[in-house]
Amino acid sequence: MSFQAGYRDLAIADAMQGVRFSALLLYPTLALAAPTAFGPYSLRVAPDAPPAQGRFPLVVLSHGNGGSPLLYRELSTHLARHGFVVVCPKHPGNSLGDNDLADTPANLVNRPRHVGLCLDAVLQDEALGTRIRRDAIAAIGHSLGAYTVLCAAGGVPWTREGAPIEVPHDDRLRALVLLAPAGAFFGGPGSLREVTQPMLILAAEHDLVTPGWQATLVRDRAPDPGRIRLQVVPGAGHFSFLGPFPAPMRRAEFAPAQDPPGFDRTAFQKQLAAQVLEWLEATLPG
Repeated sequence: MSFQAGYRDLAIADAMQGVRFSALLLYPTLALAAPTAFGPYSLRVAPDAPPAQGRFPLVVLSHGNGGSPLLYRELSTHLARHGFVVVCPKHPGNSLGDNDLADTPANLVNRPRHVGLCLDAVLQDEALGTRIRRDAIAAIGHSLGAYTVLCAAGGVPWTREGAPIEVPHDDRLRALVLLAPAGAFFGGPGSLREVTQPMLILAAEHDLVTPGWQATLVRDRAPDPGRIRLQVVPGAGHFSFLGPFPAPMRRAEFAPAQDPPGFDRTAFQKQLAAQVLEWLEATLPG
């Protein structure tokens, strides 16, 4: 069945961090979607539309260091149009316009907790809670968002000094997608022993931020590499997983808008969305 993408903002409380943060919520609807402005971006969505009838898988999408949910708008709306509920937190203290906790130990602990809080918020939502397939919950993360997802799925990160970091886990996750993962945190013994979910890992050939060895480390330290698909995207850079930026933002000094020479980010976004959808449909129950 063909859907449109409904849209709402969620306000989520984090009692431990003492803040409320926003999350972009996208979901299947039969209401007519139209181009809607979100700052410099445009999403084809139906704001505050009623959800479609049925029961749908749920995906949490975690952005990278200092990023925003809107940077993954092509992927998240594609999933919503194909029958997924997608919740995209704007990580407090480590997001665009609110980045005071970047590169701090607190941020490494906070981020995985936000995953569970987002799941709770959607599952308790009056309109959507009863429409979620609770045995079909997945997580997607890019860069430090992939770190976040691995921690929530049972991973134990380590400090540079060789000590484990105590982070919250969430046993509701059934499948993972890691994009250019920040995998260096998981070099400690047994760090990914409990991460048994099937994983799609996409690394960028020309990644200067999280080089490909970090994706390989994640695959090799997982307990069942046979459940992992690791693929290197030819010609891609670290930021190629982000949606294309509007022309005024594609300045040479703005690294997130840049790709290696010859790489077509717009075309890749369509391939990425299709590949992630295929993986989730193949690996989630039902």
